[in-house]
Amino acid sequence: MVVPDPPRPFDPDLFELPAGQELFRVHNKSRHGHDSNPGVGQPTRFAFFGDPVVPAMYAAQTERAAIAETLLHDIPLVGGQLTPSAYRDKLMSRLTVNRDLRMASLMGLGLRRLGVSADQVTATAAAHYERTVLWAEAAYEAGFDGVAYMSRQCNSDRAYVFFGDRTDDAFDLDPSYRWNFGDPLDGRPQLITFCNVLGVEVLVR
Repeated sequence: MVVPDPPRPFDPDLFELPAGQELFRVHNKSRHGHDSNPGVGQPTRFAFFGDPVVPAMYAAQTERAAIAETLLHDIPLVGGQLTPSAYRDKLMSRLTVNRDLRMASLMGLGLRRLGVSADQVTATAAAHYERTVLWAEAAYEAGFDGVAYMSRQCNSDRAYVFFGDRTDDAFDLDPSYRWNFGDPLDGRPQLITFCNVLGVEVLVR
């Protein structure tokens, strides 16, 4: 697998994420649902880059994609076990986009336009993140608010990474919605039901 450099000039298809669109994200309890990560933690597919570091926030089109991209990211496709340490400090929040956002499209014919396939950029293993992050950096330099792509873990649904220094005011948090996966009465039952059909056992101790 070779992850190529993004083309120069970088001229991707535009995916417009309209005001009013709902998004879902799984995040640590220490952050609000619409907080960007300022650069803390391990590298990811499209973060981090820049000096100073460009903050990043991941979100998904659906609840299932948000769970798959985070809690199930490292669970084998054949199934496995989700330990309490992986979910007990996590929440799922629902956001609403409050203004139109301009996203670089790395999906569908947007990939073909750039001369790459999903398995070269958006569906690689983690070992290639040092290279795939260059594509987010190219989108940032081209003036986009973030990148839209198909979730590797749930490839029927879109995933997004937003550049926090351009989008921190672009989301409204729904205070009536929250899955607290660490609470046996609020969030964990939904997680167990979701994971059971995928052959993933949610351990409770």
